[in-house]
Amino acid sequence: MSEVTQIQTHWGEWIPLRDGVRLSADIVRPVTASPVPAIVVRTPYGKNTTAWVKTARFFAERGYAFVVVDVRGRGDSEGHFEPYFGEGIDGYDTVEWVAQQGFCTGKVGTLGGSYLARIQWLTALERPPHLSAMVVSVSPSDPFVEWPTGIPTPHHLAWLFMTSGRQMQRSEAVDWERVYQHLPLSTMDEAAGRPLAHWKQEFSHPSLDDYWKRICYQTRYEEIDLPILHISGWYDDEQVGTPRNFAGMTELGRTERARRSQKLIMGPWGHAVNTVQRLGEVDFGPQSLIDLQGVQLRWFDYFLKGEDNGIVHEPPVSLFVMGINKWRQEREWPLARATYTKYYLHSGGHANSSYGDGELTVSRPGQEPADAYVYDPERPVPFITDMVSAQIGGPDDYAAIERRDDVLVYTSAEMTEPLEVTGPIVVELYAASDATDTDFMAKLVDVWPTGFAQRITDGMVRARFRDGMERPELIEPGKVYLYEVDCWYTSHVFLPGHRLRVEIASSAFPKYDRNPNTGDALGSYTRVKRAVQQIHHQEQFPSALILPIIPGDN
Repeated sequence: MSEVTQIQTHWGEWIPLRDGVRLSADIVRPVTASPVPAIVVRTPYGKNTTAWVKTARFFAERGYAFVVVDVRGRGDSEGHFEPYFGEGIDGYDTVEWVAQQGFCTGKVGTLGGSYLARIQWLTALERPPHLSAMVVSVSPSDPFVEWPTGIPTPHHLAWLFMTSGRQMQRSEAVDWERVYQHLPLSTMDEAAGRPLAHWKQEFSHPSLDDYWKRICYQTRYEEIDLPILHISGWYDDEQVGTPRNFAGMTELGRTERARRSQKLIMGPWGHAVNTVQRLGEVDFGPQSLIDLQGVQLRWFDYFLKGEDNGIVHEPPVSLFVMGINKWRQEREWPLARATYTKYYLHSGGHANSSYGDGELTVSRPGQEPADAYVYDPERPVPFITDMVSAQIGGPDDYAAIERRDDVLVYTSAEMTEPLEVTGPIVVELYAASDATDTDFMAKLVDVWPTGFAQRITDGMVRARFRDGMERPELIEPGKVYLYEVDCWYTSHVFLPGHRLRVEIASSAFPKYDRNPNTGDALGSYTRVKRAVQQIHHQEQFPSALILPIIPGDN
């Protein structure tokens, strides 16, 4: 469509909510006597930023009213900020207010990433009549999906600190490395110098109870009747939600129209999608960056303006296959042609570190001795990340960390031909501990011929939550349990000369809090103890990495 060259901006417009609180909005729209569709963005990070000003101009010049709103209690808006709670109702009121304005046709879309994405889902559950389409990027999942630990992660405190008060706080002023070591965890906020009521509140609900269920959406896809464009990256630290949401909506969406009106884009990106072609030491090439804003425009043009631009007739899934660094279009997710193949853990009982004898093969184990290591919460295995960052981890080199004896390392033979792995990654781990509660971490690694040990993806399980976040139960010391470690998703080709590797450990700090191994109430403990862990790989305990392998010639 032709661009509208003249736009007008209305700063600080008030949007009244049903309880009398007013939200502050900046509205950028074309100069025209005719009504236009509207796009609503709600943010806790400040509506008047350079990025949002540029985005608003882009859409306004192309015939949209772009409405950027400070959420309740943040920026210029009234009320008290309580993350996620109440955002669905506020979203309903905001969408309906915009739809009733004279500048709007009554067609309203929503846009945004991370916090801004999850509150779109909460709004959709309220079913505002004029909400017509969504674009959700890097959407956080339901409570405990990303952190199945029962308590908030250390980085979550840094986020709460940053969003406390009405303006963005200077998180870099805090010595987070010191703060993350603080015990008990429930007073870590005080150690950071800023007591936070919400931090304390979350610690009082260490399982998936009714408190958390109020802000769950991933069990309610059948209530949502909307076309949704889902966007994330394989190295997004909240990646798991996006493919899961796409699959959930295509299978369970409220209507056939909704189920057929979903689109998924997964790039080689971190949380800030489509911004850089290089993450850490890995350069994914210039083709890794796309005209993502152009895709978003086409999505809204089709569903808000009714333009037959063909976007819904294209394959609904766009995947960037890492390793070969190419985009590929698919008809579904997960891929129906994937062959789920088990790579079994083997050793002579000494898989400790990359210098050990751990192996990965497709052959089932026989009567092999278990591997053992000592997990010491005072000396946790590091997870490579900044102490405070919008991006937790990436395609980082774990070669140095794999030298530790409390990291078990299982490695395949060199690839003789490309091996594509696209889909969900799971590790079935038969493990025992002399503790009553502990953690087990699994990481999939691509070992390059140079020795570079590239993290592909990872996951963890907390022993007391082995049967789900609603049913915590301590374990019996010495007993072997089967733990299913969800390592999320990837699309990656292991090239000839490269090797598959799995790391097993009991900590990944500070991505997750350190389990004290005591079985004490989560977050309130001050004492920790060492735990002796055993990983079994015998005929009756066949620990394995399960890979979705895609046949060649794709």
